[in-house]
Amino acid sequence: MNANHIRVLVVDDSAVVRKLISDALAVDPEIEVVGTAVDPYVARDKIVALAPHVLTLDLEMPRMDGLTFLRILMEQHPLPVVVLSSLTRSGSDQALEALRLGAVDVLGKPGGPYSFGDMGPQLVAKVKAAAIARLHPLRATNPAPPVLSAIRPLNSGGARGPLGSPCALILLGASTGGTEALRDVLTRLPGGLPPIAIVQHIPALFSRAFADRLDQLCAFRVREARDGDLLEPGHAFVAPGNFHLLVSLQGGQYRARVIDGPPVWHQRPAVDVLFKSAVDAGAGPQVIAGVLTGMGKDGAEGLLRLREHGASTFGQDEASCVVYGMPRVAWENGAAQQQVALERIPDYICHQLELADASHATLARVSP
Repeated sequence: MNANHIRVLVVDDSAVVRKLISDALAVDPEIEVVGTAVDPYVARDKIVALAPHVLTLDLEMPRMDGLTFLRILMEQHPLPVVVLSSLTRSGSDQALEALRLGAVDVLGKPGGPYSFGDMGPQLVAKVKAAAIARLHPLRATNPAPPVLSAIRPLNSGGARGPLGSPCALILLGASTGGTEALRDVLTRLPGGLPPIAIVQHIPALFSRAFADRLDQLCAFRVREARDGDLLEPGHAFVAPGNFHLLVSLQGGQYRARVIDGPPVWHQRPAVDVLFKSAVDAGAGPQVIAGVLTGMGKDGAEGLLRLREHGASTFGQDEASCVVYGMPRVAWENGAAQQQVALERIPDYICHQLELADASHATLARVSP
């Protein structure tokens, strides 16, 4: 055993899936599968005996279900966990609950002919991200109340200017740890904001459940984006898993474009694709864009282009990130104007919108 390897314990009741996971991880020389477990009781003993750095965890197992085990694990012996969940609505809901309980990331389980196919490299990437993840305390089920803000509601009286203008837009991108970070941010924002477009690196089918859960918790509507959607104020749009989300300006209003296309930075959807499309659509000073927790570089190039065109840009700070990867690159390349702690991001967004509104009002008074 190599002391520098990432030590992984595979927990799954299926012998076939355990072998598939083990084989997929064995391809990478930096990862070592130190053991497997058929259920949480066996896993408990092997955690003590083998001291793994990361667990992969099935959620449907005999004797004790994965969610119960995860809850106990995070309370008594916190470890980075990558959840493998079935690609169904029930499986998606369970996976989101696992992320709330402290799992670092989620991946769809192999099905059909029992082959990981393209999912093998994704599993390797998620395990590597989990190995350097900063674990955070369990989030509360009930979100905090929206932040107080002096922003005028966009749907009252037809207010115009940067907040009421079709050019006002909020763009957010995240990866590892992002589902809960976005939940923390969005549930504390007030209603009546400009449209919000979101890219979260998330598997296909899970994105719909993610958007639906946010829709139940937020002060505005949240849904999975569809091609051609009008990006209206008071709405947030989540990129569908395995599709890129872009924005285009048509008739003075933003619309969503949902397309296939090659992965960017090994991701589809990719944050850079969204950010760069906003620049191509004429986004400027009335746009606020930020990169949240995540592994890799996605979003940094697009965020820099947005800043160069006058947008307000930020990155989540290191202390509050699960993985300080994407925000770090965005800070180092000059794309992020500020680094902001997760709990301060809602206030930051509202403050930037208020500054834009004040600036527009000043310009309106001095214009002939």
